[in-house]
Amino acid sequence: MKLAVWTYEGPPHVGAMRVATAMTDLHFVLHAPQGDTYADLLFTMIERRDHRPPVTYTTFQARDLGSDTADLFKTACREAYDRFKPQALIVGASCTAELIQDDPGGMAETMDLPVPVIPLELPSYQRKENFGADETFFQITRALARPCEKTPRPSVNLIGATALGFRHRDDITELTGLLLDMGIAVNVTAPMGANPTDIARLGAAHANVLMYPETGESACRWMERELGLPFTKTVPIGVGATRDFVAELAQFLNIPAQLDETRLRLPWYSASVDSTYLTGKRVFVFGDGTHVKAAARIARDEMGFEVVGLGCYNRETARDIRATAKEFGVDALITDDYLEVEERIEALAPEMILGTQMERHIGKRLGIPCAVISAPVHVQDFPARYSPQMGIEGANVIFDTWVHPLVMGLEEHLLHMFRDDFEFHDAAGASHHGGKSVPRSAQSDAADETGSMPGADAAPVTGTGTGTGTGSDVVTWLACAERELKKIPFFVRGKARRNTEKFAADQGLQEISVDTLYEAKAHYAR
Repeated sequence: MKLAVWTYEGPPHVGAMRVATAMTDLHFVLHAPQGDTYADLLFTMIERRDHRPPVTYTTFQARDLGSDTADLFKTACREAYDRFKPQALIVGASCTAELIQDDPGGMAETMDLPVPVIPLELPSYQRKENFGADETFFQITRALARPCEKTPRPSVNLIGATALGFRHRDDITELTGLLLDMGIAVNVTAPMGANPTDIARLGAAHANVLMYPETGESACRWMERELGLPFTKTVPIGVGATRDFVAELAQFLNIPAQLDETRLRLPWYSASVDSTYLTGKRVFVFGDGTHVKAAARIARDEMGFEVVGLGCYNRETARDIRATAKEFGVDALITDDYLEVEERIEALAPEMILGTQMERHIGKRLGIPCAVISAPVHVQDFPARYSPQMGIEGANVIFDTWVHPLVMGLEEHLLHMFRDDFEFHDAAGASHHGGKSVPRSAQSDAADETGSMPGADAAPVTGTGTGTGTGSDVVTWLACAERELKKIPFFVRGKARRNTEKFAADQGLQEISVDTLYEAKAHYAR
């Protein structure tokens, strides 16, 4: 373990909580110290749930370590059952409780509770949150699911959606509608919205739709082996992937492949005059494996972007992401260290980032627009409106989400370009007031005192940068060069500044003029 300001995944017991919180009539007894109750905030504050997670903590303290913590756990189990009357209990330990080596599963078995008790073995110091969710749902499925008679009409289970997932709620709605259009019923959606009784009838479906491999693949593989349920391998995020998904599922169920595309706007919008200026934008993609793989395909094939780098933070999908990176001709970045991600982004200098909440922060620092495509996410990525990622409407949402940061970025660049224009400079009043425009008083006063407008050529403004050549390590930017630099689009301005400073240092120059800026540009263009 290591301390960090940000983390892409929590410990595995948080993944178990995501499954428990997504389900109903299931309760999680977590052997954990008082401080670990912070996890409640993830659901009530970030996801804005209207009820707290169904989790009972033993909340042992330091003074309890000298006595029998096993009794604390048994008491917590008994009180949880008496209070909530769940259909099943899952029991486990947090990373801190794991150190005292109590056995929650073994202790719960000795209590003879009148409901199934499912023990969780979650190695907190080797694995992380997505593994915890995947393993928890697998153990619940293995304990409760049984072979049963198939439904009369073709039906599927939607597998993998959890609490605190990126747009999972809306993806379920979108896929359910898509399946109904194909004449396919949804037998069970799990974990989200399911109870232990629903888990018992998973086998009644004809196939499983694996929505998120990170949180449902182990259960799907077990059901394929034990219940004879094939599962889809295509995640329907994007136009091409949705079409492939429909064809794959139709083949499983031996029915016609049909997809209603009347609501689909992404292909036309991407090809329209209004957005052709987006073509060829260099993008860097990072997040969980499922969304990165889908986003890279959309970026290249459906938006006309150039993918210059990609990677994921969950090592369980590393092999798949490395294969995807090879297909795109780039090196995969597999890391859970956000500083490594920032370093790669800074080196590649993309024009846009498709990432997580962490990459959004990185983009703000580097002046690069970012669209969020994957968890971990901020509260703003749990919108009240309908905003799926999957299916036809998901493709429309993705187009809007990705294009808007670039459009706003272009607007910001134009504002910078014209900041010295007679109509738009800082000392001018609002342009839409026309002849009635009144200059800002503070800037007018400044102009009176100096006899010139702010930003005029009279007084050189200096800046410093670090060179790496044979000359001085410090170079000075003349005011005219600084203004010329601001005409360069903000998303490549940092790279232009660094290259110019290195060029000046290599040439032994102490000052950077406009000529130096263009000489450096010509030098690095060769």
